Amino acid sequence: MKQLGSALIISLLLVSNSSSQWQPDVRLTNDPANSWTSWNNAWCIAASGNVVHVVWYDERDGNYEIYYKRSIDGGSSWGTDTRLTTGNGYSGSPSVSVSGLVVHVVWMDFREANYEIFYKRSSDGGSSWGADTRLTNQPAYSGYASVTVFGSGVHVVWHDMRYGNWEIHYIRSIDGGINWEADTTRLTNNSAASQFPSVSVSGSSVHVVWADTRDGNWEIYYKRSANGGSSWDADTRLTSNSAVSEHPSVSVSGSVVHVVWEDKRDGNNVIYYKRSPDGGLNWGADTRLTNNPGVALSPSVSVSGSVVHVVWFDNRNVNYEIYYKRSTDGGINWSSDTRLTSNSDFSEYPSVSVSGSVVHVVWRDTRDGNAEIYYKRNPTGNVTGIENIGSEFPEAFRLEQNYPNPFNPTTEIRYHLPALSVQSGQAGTSEVSHVSLKVFDLLGHEVATLVDEVKEAGVYNCQWSTRPKDGGQADNVQLSTGVYFYRLQAGSFVETKKLLLLR
Repeated sequence: MKQLGSALIISLLLVSNSSSQWQPDVRLTNDPANSWTSWNNAWCIAASGNVVHVVWYDERDGNYEIYYKRSIDGGSSWGTDTRLTTGNGYSGSPSVSVSGLVVHVVWMDFREANYEIFYKRSSDGGSSWGADTRLTNQPAYSGYASVTVFGSGVHVVWHDMRYGNWEIHYIRSIDGGINWEADTTRLTNNSAASQFPSVSVSGSSVHVVWADTRDGNWEIYYKRSANGGSSWDADTRLTSNSAVSEHPSVSVSGSVVHVVWEDKRDGNNVIYYKRSPDGGLNWGADTRLTNNPGVALSPSVSVSGSVVHVVWFDNRNVNYEIYYKRSTDGGINWSSDTRLTSNSDFSEYPSVSVSGSVVHVVWRDTRDGNAEIYYKRNPTGNVTGIENIGSEFPEAFRLEQNYPNPFNPTTEIRYHLPALSVQSGQAGTSEVSHVSLKVFDLLGHEVATLVDEVKEAGVYNCQWSTRPKDGGQADNVQLSTGVYFYRLQAGSFVETKKLLLLR
């Protein structure tokens, strides 16, 4: 077994230092009415590059409507509030997801005399919005939707009463939200209550979790589709205890699925975590994330590579505050709790999202006498670069095929760098020689430099985006549809692969 080298030590130091870089709270709303984030663990924040999108609902206009706000500089400053719904009925519990410039929002709405699920999209990063689309149309109650997106596949889950009891339903769009399937898919079928689903997607694998009373008490259940929502596997029971387990949240990166929920098995509400390393086929043991006499509620999870981020609210300090915890090794080990808020009133119902190195959190807060939406960020909280923080370095150099491929506008390239001692069979440091990763067109012209520095041994992810940044400036030259080559050079090692850009 090879010993950990300086790469891991430096990485762990960066982890330790970065966890303390949370910036001050930012108040996003300022009106005399009450504003709410969703309390069913649907994400109210989503980030892509430097653009951060936040949705909530408030009653400033006499009834609850859906509102939207964005930052185009990674959360440093914020634009004005945008009202997304206009009607006489209640609109609430929104959820947001983003892929490139396309932003997707779902919510529950009472405009049709009963609660239905509605959808809205922006194709220009939140600058303008299309018309409302009604996703459900039946006389029973439909509510508490959750949305996720991968490329042009948009997936929505919710619970409704059309069959006389609460069941989980699903609908999808395969063209980025322009068109939707004519009917919904019923994911659960039992006489008990199935409620408050959460959905996450990676490639063609769609993962759904919810709370269910079919076993006499509330338990967490899971279901997956391996073909983009066309068909679904059987239900999997994730918890098995005599206490209440509810309000789950799910996030996936590659084949590793992460689930968090609130659980009363220990006498008080605590946060638990569970992971599947193989895309939902098998599951590890439950991991207790909180350990204090307070009540911990409504966790939200977001994952980036092997870094898992969890937020929740609890009252260990008398009033409810927002707390944060993370794992940098895919959920195997966890940091201590970090308290994100400190005020004399309630801070509750948080959501978390990650983009690049930045961790974004949004929540509902009553410190100002009425409920307002607040935001906080850690600009260095998402550890990027080395993913395999473990007991061994890679055995050899390796350049992987980019994913997705074909792509537009963003793709990910992974590469492996072994330690010098592995390469030579002699004692040495974990530092490798200078590393470059570049992209070339068919004529051999360089169009992008993705890496140009000395790197420690490890497994790295690198994103290449051809999307214009806000303000109209491109990341690099404007590229057309076609084949390009990306080349990794590290010392004497050189490997080149093809990728395909589709405009």
